[in-house]
Amino acid sequence: MKSVLVESAKGPFKLIDEKISEPSRRQVRIEVQACGICRSDEFTKDGAWPGIDYPRSPGHEIAGVIEKLGEDAGDWKVGDRVGVGWHGGHDGTCDRCRRGDFINCKSLKIPGISYDGGYAAHVIAPIEALAHIPDALRPEEAAPLMCAGITTFNALRHSGATAGELVAIQGIGGLGHLGVQWAAKSGFNTVAIGRGADKEELALKLGARRYIDSGTQDVAAELNKEGGANVILATAPDGKAFGPLVDGLAPNGTLMVVGASFEPSLISTVSLLGAHRSIVGWPSGTSKDSEDTLKFAAATGVRAMIETFPIDRAVEGYERMMSGKVRFRAVLMH
Repeated sequence: MKSVLVESAKGPFKLIDEKISEPSRRQVRIEVQACGICRSDEFTKDGAWPGIDYPRSPGHEIAGVIEKLGEDAGDWKVGDRVGVGWHGGHDGTCDRCRRGDFINCKSLKIPGISYDGGYAAHVIAPIEALAHIPDALRPEEAAPLMCAGITTFNALRHSGATAGELVAIQGIGGLGHLGVQWAAKSGFNTVAIGRGADKEELALKLGARRYIDSGTQDVAAELNKEGGANVILATAPDGKAFGPLVDGLAPNGTLMVVGASFEPSLISTVSLLGAHRSIVGWPSGTSKDSEDTLKFAAATGVRAMIETFPIDRAVEGYERMMSGKVRFRAVLMH
């Protein structure tokens, strides 16, 4: 099979031919049709995640078809259309798993980190990582929903916001352009926050009622003109941008952070205490959460804006994603 892998931390990508593996007990082999290129693939490329065994094929936004079953594969069948996301398996025995908190499993498996991911043409995955893909979604549409999609959808549906309440989406990029769509389709009073007037037309087209340009407007002041946001979903990977958003929250409002950044964020504790505001992070979800995300997208028409690349142009796709030039998700096609 064709496989794009990293031979060592910080090493170059290589396109190779390698032997197709066989699934073991409670595993399946997936013929990968599409795989999203995510910024988190940098963990594998640069060795930023501890304990990676190299060589390793990245990729945790996988969409494909089951082509072979291992023993005890449950109700899964050859030919089933499936996706695998960040939640690529759990041990079922640690304290978090025993409480049903599988995404925080002590031994969480992540495709492209714990085992070879979707930059390879065939993937072996445990059955607990599989999500059914609805017929209405093409592989290249389903793939980015397995990380960017589930992260934003799952965060919003657990935010506590109800239909009609003001929900602001900060960032109109790979995560944010999906967040705006989820929020609008969920019946929230959706406000988009971005930098630059050039993003306004797209934000409104995606379903936002209003656009706030953080480059020329005071975001908190604009939100407070409407009583403040019940929820702000922070999707841009910029730690410095999070702090000022807190003052735009309504009393008891929540800032939900899904944009990953290693930068520290300066936040006034007075802003939190004075109106009983809170800040939470949201880490993707389980395979069942992915399935819910895919069903909601199929039913409502939410789609990621994508650029596709054949497997032999994986390096180009990865570099375009890392540069921020892609609009808005890059997807590898096998």
